[in-house]
Amino acid sequence: MSGTTVTQSATFPLSRAARELELRRGEFDLALHLGCVRSVPDEGGGGHRITREEIDRVRAEAGFPDALRARVKAVGTTEGAALMGVTTTRFTRLARLGLVVPVKFYLNRYRAVVWLYLAEELRQFAADEQNAPLLSGRTPESLRDQLGEGLDLRPRNWRGRHLGFLLRRTEDPWARAAVVASLLDPVHVAEIVKDPYERSHLDRLRPAPVSQAAPDSPGARIAERITTADDPDEIGWLRADLGQSVLEAREDRPAPRPAPAGPPRAVRERLPASEGLIAPPESARPRRLLTWLRRRSPDARPPTAL
Repeated sequence: MSGTTVTQSATFPLSRAARELELRRGEFDLALHLGCVRSVPDEGGGGHRITREEIDRVRAEAGFPDALRARVKAVGTTEGAALMGVTTTRFTRLARLGLVVPVKFYLNRYRAVVWLYLAEELRQFAADEQNAPLLSGRTPESLRDQLGEGLDLRPRNWRGRHLGFLLRRTEDPWARAAVVASLLDPVHVAEIVKDPYERSHLDRLRPAPVSQAAPDSPGARIAERITTADDPDEIGWLRADLGQSVLEAREDRPAPRPAPAGPPRAVRERLPASEGLIAPPESARPRRLLTWLRRRSPDARPPTAL
C-alpha cells in the first residue's frame, strides 16, 4: 500500500479494478492480500481504491491474466492433495502439523470449515526434495504423537497469515492496533487497553469480519472461534504486541473523546445571563473585593469635621 495521496478521479473502486484485471472477487481479494495488486486509502474513508497506474502495471506483466490467476489460485484439500501427489488423509496431516498453511477458509452449507491453500505454495512444497520423506512413507513418530494429542495448527497459522495481510494494508497506528486487537478475546483487550475511549476507538477501526454469516448465528460463532487466538503462547504474543501498538498510537495522537459537557439544559435556562461569564482570575479578585469593602464600610469614610 502506498501512502501517496491520489485524487478520486485517478482511482477505481475494488469491484471495478477486479473487472479490469479479469479476476473474480475472491481472487482479487487474495491478490490484494498477497501484494500482487497494491491499493491506496480511499480519500472519503472506509476502504481502499486502485489507481489507474497500478491497473496498467499489472496488466503489463508477462502472461497476464493467466499468470496472475495462477498466483492467487486457492484450492481445497482434495485438489491440494492431487497437486502434491498424496492422499487427502496425508494432506490433512501436513496441514494440521502446520507444514502447509491455509490462506483462507469458509463455511459450507453444513457449517463445516473448509480450508483453502495457495496452489503455487503446494507445488513448491512438493518440489522441495527436503520434503520428500513427508510425502511418502510412514509419518515420523514424534509427529504422529502430536497428531494423536489433537494438534491442529491450521487456525493459528491462518490467523498469523491474516494478521500480516491486514497490517500491510494500513500505516495508521490506531488501525494497526485495532488489527491486533481483533484477534484477541475482548477480555484480553480490556486488560491491556484500560481506557474505555481507546477501546471504543479500536472497535470502530476493527477490520470487517471474514465470515458473511449473520451476527450471533451458529456460523458466526464458528468463525469467531477461528479468528480468536486460543493458544497461550499466541495470546501472550498478541497481548504484548497490542500493548506496544497502543503506546505507538498514543504517541501519534490521542484517541477521540467526547467534548466536555456543560450544565444540563434545565439548569442553563434558570441561570441569569451573568452566570455564563467566565470568572476573573483569582489573583484579580481580592483587589476588587477590598475596594468594594472600603467603599461600603463605615470605618472607611472620611472623619466628620468638628
